[in-house]
Amino acid sequence: MASRRSFLHQLAGTSALLTAAPSAIAGLYSGDTYLIDPIRPRSANDSINIALIGAGIIGHYDLNAALKVPGTKIVAVADLYDQRLIRAKEVWGNEIQTTRDYRELLKRPDVDAVLICVPDFWHDRIAIDALQAGKHVYCEKPMVHHIEEGAAVIAAQKKSGKVFQVGSQRASASAILEAKKYYEQGAIGELTYVEACVDRADALGAWQYTLPPSIDPKEIDWARYITMADTKKPYSAEQFFRWRNYKNYGTGVAGDLFVHLITGLHTITGAIGPTRIFSLGDLNYWKDGRDAYDLVTGLMDYPKTANNPSFQFMTRVNLADGRGGLNQTRLVGTDGVIEIGWNDFVLKRLKRPNAPMYSTGYDALFTYPKAMQDQFVQQYDQKYPADQFSRQVKQEPEVTYKAPAGYDDRLDHMIMFFNAVRENKPSMVREDAVFGLRAAAPSLAANLSAQLRKPIQWDPVTMKVGP
Repeated sequence: MASRRSFLHQLAGTSALLTAAPSAIAGLYSGDTYLIDPIRPRSANDSINIALIGAGIIGHYDLNAALKVPGTKIVAVADLYDQRLIRAKEVWGNEIQTTRDYRELLKRPDVDAVLICVPDFWHDRIAIDALQAGKHVYCEKPMVHHIEEGAAVIAAQKKSGKVFQVGSQRASASAILEAKKYYEQGAIGELTYVEACVDRADALGAWQYTLPPSIDPKEIDWARYITMADTKKPYSAEQFFRWRNYKNYGTGVAGDLFVHLITGLHTITGAIGPTRIFSLGDLNYWKDGRDAYDLVTGLMDYPKTANNPSFQFMTRVNLADGRGGLNQTRLVGTDGVIEIGWNDFVLKRLKRPNAPMYSTGYDALFTYPKAMQDQFVQQYDQKYPADQFSRQVKQEPEVTYKAPAGYDDRLDHMIMFFNAVRENKPSMVREDAVFGLRAAAPSLAANLSAQLRKPIQWDPVTMKVGP
């Protein structure tokens, strides 16, 4: 049955993914490409009613992707800026309800699911309120602003029985899921380390988003905005529209982008997290009033488990990268490496010799007397004949993967969420609240480590910060 299908079509290999075509069903448009099967509505009236909370950039991206999933409908939007509520009606129709107070949307019995696309410091409060109101929840990453907030979100999800999915689409991305297959097959041997980065070069990549040409403070509900803030600060348009740049509201480059990288890593390897996190942070270039770092490097220690060897995870985000930016994750094993971009990867493998290696170049052999060198080569050839043994490391042909043209991993992630909603089956979601905390906590610990200038101990099993 369609509702029981796996995340991806059963594939004979990478080429099957490359030639996969989008299905022609209501709600999806020609040109949309996705690789997770959407569960079709059971009737014309079988719609999932959505309320959007937070109509900023991500709110628009997430809702527009959600509305491509068959059988979804937007009924209400909440935002603290009046002009965005006006824009919401322009984009999604005059019939939708708009309000500054998200709690009004949670009271509506016809709202089935909410998309939480607000600044980080509001994530846990709204998520818990929505779950307690009986709504299915799609919450943008990171799941929480502070590590200690995670336990309450997990408890609320379990008690509600509702679907909860964190919005890091790497958990549903085709390149990540395809790379997972090769990793589980042992294509790169034993994993030794992973290095991952999201480097950017321009102002928009550094979150200097365009401000309205004119701003009337009365159109912004600043008092409600700072309700959940650690520090109650006076009105600031910069801190409202460019909140990612301020620790009081956002989680900086680690909370925003390390989470994507860790989500991909955990999805591929099945790892649940590191035990030690050490990082360095600095504000080098974007000295525009922000107090969040524009460069963070992290080193995380993943312990040996039943599924993986111990390995190191090295990660970085640099918002002022002079080469123009780089987005890459490299899983390096004893026999190969998987180099992942965003929706593509290259698998490079080598074949080690089954005979001991020697060389007439950089090797100790040339330091011995000539007669001894000749004796060694003669004995070597007798013991390891060339027609029976390989003597040199050889590179295997590369395997490449690239998602089909028009592919959108955000759409696949939304399909996964709404499939689980239709089945009312939270277990269908990979990136639930537990997964969400295990991806967010090491990222937030990186911020804490940079601030305290010391390693942070983390128990990924109990999900608690150590002494």
